[in-house]
Amino acid sequence: MSKENVKISLWEKIGYGLGDGAANIAWRGVSTFLLFFYTDVFGITAAAAGVLLLVARFSDGISDVAMGIIGDRTKSKYGKFRPWILWTAIPLAGILSLLFTSPNIGMTGKIIYAYTTYILFTLIYTANNIPYGALMAVMTGDNKERTSLGSFRMVGAFAGGMIVQGALLFLVAYFGNVNPTIEVNQINNSRYQVNVSSPQFVENANIKTKDGIATFIWKDALTEEGKEPAPYVSFSMNPDQQYHFIVDGEAELNAEKISLINQKKGYSHSIYLMSVFLALFMFITFASTKERVLPPKSQKSNLKRDLSDLINNKPWLVLLGVGLLWTIYNSIKQGMVMYYFTAYLNNQLLAASYLIALMITSILGAMATAPLGKKFGKRKLFIYALLFSGGVNALFLFCGPQDVGAIFTIGIISEFGAAIFPTLFFAMLGDAADYSEYKNGRRATGLIYSAGSFVTKFGGGLAAAIIGAVLAAYHYDGMDSSTIQGAIPAIKMLMSWLPALVALLAAILMTIYPLTQSKLDDITKELYARRAAE
Repeated sequence: MSKENVKISLWEKIGYGLGDGAANIAWRGVSTFLLFFYTDVFGITAAAAGVLLLVARFSDGISDVAMGIIGDRTKSKYGKFRPWILWTAIPLAGILSLLFTSPNIGMTGKIIYAYTTYILFTLIYTANNIPYGALMAVMTGDNKERTSLGSFRMVGAFAGGMIVQGALLFLVAYFGNVNPTIEVNQINNSRYQVNVSSPQFVENANIKTKDGIATFIWKDALTEEGKEPAPYVSFSMNPDQQYHFIVDGEAELNAEKISLINQKKGYSHSIYLMSVFLALFMFITFASTKERVLPPKSQKSNLKRDLSDLINNKPWLVLLGVGLLWTIYNSIKQGMVMYYFTAYLNNQLLAASYLIALMITSILGAMATAPLGKKFGKRKLFIYALLFSGGVNALFLFCGPQDVGAIFTIGIISEFGAAIFPTLFFAMLGDAADYSEYKNGRRATGLIYSAGSFVTKFGGGLAAAIIGAVLAAYHYDGMDSSTIQGAIPAIKMLMSWLPALVALLAAILMTIYPLTQSKLDDITKELYARRAAE
């Protein structure tokens, strides 16, 4: 048996999957928490943060394509793509840590710092993730084995996402502890005066009740026009100075039921810890994988020809559009979780349980993709998953803050379908590379994956810009809790029917994808024969 057609061992599949576990500590951490961190902790407006993420992601296009070209032309004893996983492991962990660090600088300085660190993050992530994605296509030439490998990749991805999304908020509370002194004096049955102080300076303190039911307002702001109670208040604390709030809406309130944390310290220290695991997982991926599929021996380096083959590759062009749309869909869903649970359900910590539930469901969805793909074919399964996930997700529109069970149920069912998208997408990019070799006698795996990766990252930027624009249209200001209630309609819209509409568009586009399962099997057999004859 040719070494490129060999079945991949379980250990190698697990090792490969750990690479996306590492990548998703960064990717899910950024897509789920960074916009919220910028607006509610770092202090940038929603509109400015949305523009930042869009501009930086758009600039990714050049770097992604450049990295694909570089990867295809890399020559080392480790192969074309594996060495980049090794070289970028520590730099990626370092820039992720800097992304969630909050230096004490003015607003202009904050924006410059945010642009600088985020653009560096996208560049380093590109240098790591483009070769990682392309590696799957050269580990095996069997398109069905590639789908199985894609399932392991997505299990790793969702497990990494579960680590960061499930644990981060609890780590923020742990590392952000400021040893506060909290006094609670009852005014009537569910109304209290709360006095707080801390022995240390806290630039970004956040106070709320642990279950998120009660509302807070500054004691001296009770009579101020436009000042409305909110589920939490963010403010700066001087050492040993008392701050006074009126808290309303929760009976039998005591100091143990109130959370007061340093969000800046909490986020930064939590991400530092996550970054250590990121680097470790990347090292394991490098050590456990092998490259087996090589370009045709007669192929000469010709960038103009590679680009021409790419833009005439219909399966790849369709995947490009679908990849952009499903990424917007998933990124809006993920990016809205913190806003939805914080502002609409008034229970931020519940978001951690919700995200863990989604990650477990995502792992099950990824594991189910290979057998479902064999039953329906990749193209049909993609369409069914888009329609199913989007349709269920639209049901969030009918949920109230008290419908926690329904919210979890809708989210879990919708996520099962959504987990199928990336699992199929990255496996299908490998199929597009096979199609190019079948049709043109040339293979540019890195270039195909680079452009595919660009649309997923650009889609995330578009999603962030959409979220920022819609929230800004409803006057949301994360540093002014009085604006929260007025933005609730926007938060519900972004959590429900708006992403569902994007999923519908993606399903319509996927109907013109030309590679059926029978066509793929024919292509695989032909390529095996050609390579055996070389």
